[in-house]
Amino acid sequence: MDQRLRLMAVHAHPDDESSKGAATMARYVAEGVNVLVVTCTGGERGDVLNPRLKDDPNIAANIRAVRRAEMEAARSILGVDQAWLGFVDSGLPEGDPLPPLPEGCFALQDVTTAAEPLVKLMREFRPHVVTTYDEDGGYPHPDHIQCHRVSVEAFDAAGDPDRYPEAGEPWQPLKLYYNQSFSKARVLALHDAMIERGLQSPYEGWIDRWGDRPERHITTRVPCGDYFEIRDKALLAHATQIDPDGPWFGVPMDVQRAAWPTEDYELARSLVDTTLPENDLFAGVHETVGV
Repeated sequence: MDQRLRLMAVHAHPDDESSKGAATMARYVAEGVNVLVVTCTGGERGDVLNPRLKDDPNIAANIRAVRRAEMEAARSILGVDQAWLGFVDSGLPEGDPLPPLPEGCFALQDVTTAAEPLVKLMREFRPHVVTTYDEDGGYPHPDHIQCHRVSVEAFDAAGDPDRYPEAGEPWQPLKLYYNQSFSKARVLALHDAMIERGLQSPYEGWIDRWGDRPERHITTRVPCGDYFEIRDKALLAHATQIDPDGPWFGVPMDVQRAAWPTEDYELARSLVDTTLPENDLFAGVHETVGV
């Protein structure tokens, strides 16, 4: 087994890894950490959000293959390894009342059944740290919520020899984090920084729409501003999902680094001693495993 530190990032769809924690992963790769992205679904039901590609019939006819190719390009840019869990995208239901989810999709899978391939991957890769989404999914997409459920089930079960006995030798990850990329404080800081410089903010109106939604407890801020360009290149590799002229890229790099040079997380489980707040996902792990 490779003696490097190991990080597993579990995501719902191809492109999620590039919009949530990508600069963190790029930083850790540069520091010699072994990083594995796990993608739960193929993203088959994702809308084409790039207006330049929206009406391309070849994309519509081959969306599964297109999204796999995009994922491979992003993986290469980030320098990570990647594995598919093999479930089918649930889509994002819209309407009032909401339509039922499509038969056989990821969000309708029994959590215990859906977690088994992830348990197997955890036991094979043996991560020290796992990242995923909180119980609200970061936003209420059914696949993001299911990703949370499956990730927590796998984290809790991977080290138990009595659970999933066919999934390999037990391995217990030491820390579980939830991505918290879109806090109100971050959006407000970027917005204010743009206004102070006389620039048009892409976040105009966001704060007004925030409402009374409670803020999550951010425990860990990972400095990774030097890797924001890699993050954006990886995101642009998901060409069907990202408008290159959209608000994702509306804040100049120097403004981002000055206003909010970290990616942020919520520590959900820890089997090692650590002191909050943290600036490293592996805080407490180095001392425990001697790496």
